[in-house]
Amino acid sequence: MKKRRPGAGFDLKPILITISLLLIPFIVYIFYRISISDNRLVPISAIALISGAIIESKRLSQKWGTVFFTALFSFIGSLLVFLPGRGEKHYVFDEHIMYWPYNFLLIFVILSIGFNYKKIMPRLSECITLVLSAGIIYWVLDHGYFSSASIFLKAMLIIAFCFAFFSIINAFINFNLTKTLRFILSIWSSVIMILIAIDNIYSVFQNGQIEEATLLVEKIIIGLQYFLLGICSIYIVQNILMIAGFLPGRDAFFNKKHFSEIKGLINEHTDRYSAIQSDIILSSICLVLSALFYFLNYKYELLPRNTAIWFVFFVLNGFIYFYEYSKRDTTASNSPKTSPDS
Repeated sequence: MKKRRPGAGFDLKPILITISLLLIPFIVYIFYRISISDNRLVPISAIALISGAIIESKRLSQKWGTVFFTALFSFIGSLLVFLPGRGEKHYVFDEHIMYWPYNFLLIFVILSIGFNYKKIMPRLSECITLVLSAGIIYWVLDHGYFSSASIFLKAMLIIAFCFAFFSIINAFINFNLTKTLRFILSIWSSVIMILIAIDNIYSVFQNGQIEEATLLVEKIIIGLQYFLLGICSIYIVQNILMIAGFLPGRDAFFNKKHFSEIKGLINEHTDRYSAIQSDIILSSICLVLSALFYFLNYKYELLPRNTAIWFVFFVLNGFIYFYEYSKRDTTASNSPKTSPDS
């Protein structure tokens, strides 16, 4: 019998598989109830959301095995939604089924953030903040917020535009990326993501479900909206957690513990932001492409506002990653190798 090495991690995979097999009769019953119900208990939009999150989790972890067991653990955990609530007087099984996919998505996103923490954290750079800043400028202009009579709103917009323009200029000028500047840029990036995410979630669910659309083009656009929201859900939740952490809790209300937690969060924001100046060519390409796409979308309404912003972020985020990765590869291959005798 093979002995487990001292200090080796506990393998949860056999336990997860065993529990899943034991739950098969209950799972079959759930799908049976879905099939016989007159209501749409699990809409295609929920599947599109989950698909987007799974695709992004695979891109981060780069291993389907990791994604599979994350999904399996999330699936088992999501079944807890079928337990009766504390204040639930009349148990309605179909209502619990309706909450089930979203419970799975939340658990899956949180676990994906935990498992890919080191890969998500260092992804912010000047160029990514530039893309986000271009997105928030388009978001404000397309909403028409500047036509508002509210002086407070206009003051907030002027402050936001100052931050946005500074972020864009910063990607082209060789400023010293101090810890303070990286912290400010990280917070600004989180604020942009949260603002657009809240508006996006509201807009997407206001559009209704995929099944409700009559035209195929409408179905595709709504499906794309849910899919992109699923992809970005990992970053949305991560940024919400990183901002919400600054708020005091019951056990930490502006005391020593609270300030210690704030210090840790400041370090996290600083550490996740790259201290390397973004390539000017890369910044130029991202600014031109995002500005051109937003201009065309503003003029011809090719995609809904939020879908256009997440689409640009998703495409350019991947482009930035591969550009910087290939550049590092080229630099490493061209660097002189020292012989063992030297």
